Amino acid sequence: MSETRHITLDAEELAGKTFPYQHDIAEVEGIDLEAATPGPGINWLEDIHLLTEDGVPAVFDRYSNSFLKIYFSIPPGREDEIARKVLVAHLQAGNSYGIQLKRQHTKFPQRTLGPWVKESELVGEHWEPPTLAGWEKPAGH
Repeated sequence: MSETRHITLDAEELAGKTFPYQHDIAEVEGIDLEAATPGPGINWLEDIHLLTEDGVPAVFDRYSNSFLKIYFSIPPGREDEIARKVLVAHLQAGNSYGIQLKRQHTKFPQRTLGPWVKESELVGEHWEPPTLAGWEKPAGH
């Protein structure tokens, strides 16, 4: 039996598929980064840069601690802009694995899609700690 060891994770590995905005620049061209940014400034985007993962252009998704690969040609001089647009598309669509975990694990009220989609579902209002079937707390605890 061979063992596969992962040092990094890709978003498509977590999702089991790729997404249209990873393959076609037209899917992200219309994204207005300023309009998609929560708050008065776009300072958080300054930390988002085009990276390379397994020899493929990629952007890092902090919500899921994974790389989102980009499979289309990126025009020279627009590397960080395109990386940011792909990431925003990913977050707004709710495809980030970290966002998907919110329904089950969020301990305080917040929007599922965070500040990127103002009217997204509110989760975390009635959080209860998970229980393991067949396990009971020891007496006195």
